[in-house]
Amino acid sequence: MTEFRSAQPPRPSPIRRLYDWTIALAGKKYAEQALFWVSFAESSFFPLPPDLILVPMTLARRHKAWRYAAICTLASVLGGLVGWGIGYFLLEAVGRPIIRFYGAMGQYEELKRLFDEWGFWIILVKGMTPIPYKLVTITAGALHFNPILFVIASIFSRAMRFFLVAALLWRYGTPVQKFVEKRLELVTFGFLAVLVGGFVVFKYLV
Repeated sequence: MTEFRSAQPPRPSPIRRLYDWTIALAGKKYAEQALFWVSFAESSFFPLPPDLILVPMTLARRHKAWRYAAICTLASVLGGLVGWGIGYFLLEAVGRPIIRFYGAMGQYEELKRLFDEWGFWIILVKGMTPIPYKLVTITAGALHFNPILFVIASIFSRAMRFFLVAALLWRYGTPVQKFVEKRLELVTFGFLAVLVGGFVVFKYLV
């Protein structure tokens, strides 16, 4: 008699398992610590954004939205210093392998060109967007960008990034969750348009 076996479901990919693990952290009693460390690591090597924890945590406790955004900002800036250090001290041994892992060598070369032209402002703009911030931090270190200016730009850009998400979730709650997760670029576009316009005025008229 032929034995029939039910088809086994395909095993999830490593990235999918990492995604599920990150989401699960939001429900743990140590969720704030997890939020801190994911935000910290994302600025230098971790592939997934802290929004995966920030969004469900804020939806569950909207009165803590600003606290969670502050945690993300602080951790991201500190983690950004690690990324800066990787670019400054360990570019060949660690920095380039990280960039290659994300298939971002082309973006890295373009960022170097933009740093030459915009410097401080490129950190401020790129840090607000959902692009991998680790690419910005490693590039800044590789170019020996002033660490004090780097920290100042990082504080402003990451605060705007995370407090915007927290503000939307605090104000609108569950209906905005999918929009925040999938359309964050559109949400930040208006801020970026105004910001870039200001940079142009500053560069050419001041």
